[in-house]
Amino acid sequence: MTLAAAHVNTGDTAWLLAATALVLLMTPGLALFYGGMVRTKSVLNMLMMSFVSIALVTVVWLAAGYSLAFGGDAFAGLVGGLGHSGMRGIGPDGVHGTVPTLLFATFQLTFAIVTAALISGAVADRAKFSAWLVFVPVWTLLVYVPVAHWVWGPGGWIVARLGALDFAGGMPVEIASGASGLALCLVLGPRLGFKKDAMRPHNLPMVILGAGLLWFGWFGFNAGSALGANGLAAAAFLNTLAAGCTGLLGWLFVEQRRDGHPTTLGAASGAVAGLVAITPSCGTVSLLGALVVGLAAGVVCSYAVSWKFRLNYDDSLDVVGVHLVGGVIGTLLIGLFAERAMTGGTEGLFYGGGLVPLGRQLLAVAAVALYAFGVTYGLGRLLDKVMGLRASEDQEHTGLDLTVHAETAYDHGVLGHGAPVSHSVLTGTSAQKVDSQA
Repeated sequence: MTLAAAHVNTGDTAWLLAATALVLLMTPGLALFYGGMVRTKSVLNMLMMSFVSIALVTVVWLAAGYSLAFGGDAFAGLVGGLGHSGMRGIGPDGVHGTVPTLLFATFQLTFAIVTAALISGAVADRAKFSAWLVFVPVWTLLVYVPVAHWVWGPGGWIVARLGALDFAGGMPVEIASGASGLALCLVLGPRLGFKKDAMRPHNLPMVILGAGLLWFGWFGFNAGSALGANGLAAAAFLNTLAAGCTGLLGWLFVEQRRDGHPTTLGAASGAVAGLVAITPSCGTVSLLGALVVGLAAGVVCSYAVSWKFRLNYDDSLDVVGVHLVGGVIGTLLIGLFAERAMTGGTEGLFYGGGLVPLGRQLLAVAAVALYAFGVTYGLGRLLDKVMGLRASEDQEHTGLDLTVHAETAYDHGVLGHGAPVSHSVLTGTSAQKVDSQA
């Protein structure tokens, strides 16, 4: 046994292996969650945007992303170095804390994957798939990697200089994806028929299944961030369950009072909102704090998803209303509910810590949101100019499944949505598929 191997804790390693698999499962879960929320004519495209993110982000993470995020600080707490590009110098004997470094890098990779996939919900039904293939790896390197370094990397300015807290990804995952989704949907513009046509979810059982898989994977996401099989992981696990429950109940309460009907979509969305909000705070607040965080997210996010109709931005599947708003809520409430027993030092305002912790959280949230929005907006504009970011009007009317992927999710319904299929669509494989359906 090597000296490095002697420092590896097998219990911690076993738990993190399981947690890594759980977090990876969140991306297929997200694909189902999003896929059920779109119309039948673009469900496969929605699934593909998540699944292809797994491959794209993995390649760039192994090539440079991990090194830039978690390598030694290279420039004023803003980004890491390239010393581990291509996973150079990281072998099976490398140790990060009590787990193999290769496992830690893989665990962090699964976070980067689901974060990129989250953005697709803001641009559903109208983004060019070819542009998405370029956007995902570039966005990962320009936005996710630097923010991950700020929050978690050695010497990152948010963790090391500002002292703001984020246990499992409120800023790099939720706020960054939500702000980026807002930027990208502003670049693309609204879907055809936005605020005029009914754009209801086509498969609510699929939405519930996706939400269930997300919830299941979230235990690895949050409890796994303890990087060990220990009491902190257990507390984060319970807080995650509690916040998901109060988020669900809070959303349904609002629906019942406002609309007179608690819905399955509301239940799924409320649970996700609670899980989003508890992500940054699951390792910093007590069970009472977790219950409040989840409830606040469920109530506030249920109203936030309607802002797009008043402000005229078409966030197709409510990435802004759930992930940006929920992430902000959960990250800021650390400044109110943080407890020394969880953090090892920092206390929130309600526990005698004063306003300083809240101020730190607010500054960190603003910096991440503005950076992610600004860079994504610029990247979106550049891609739109160079290769076009939006599908053609004909593709959008007909549906991206048939026009882009030459497939349909179902044997019926696709051709009944939107404008008639153009002659250009009914060629080759597409024509054969349409003829067989007819």
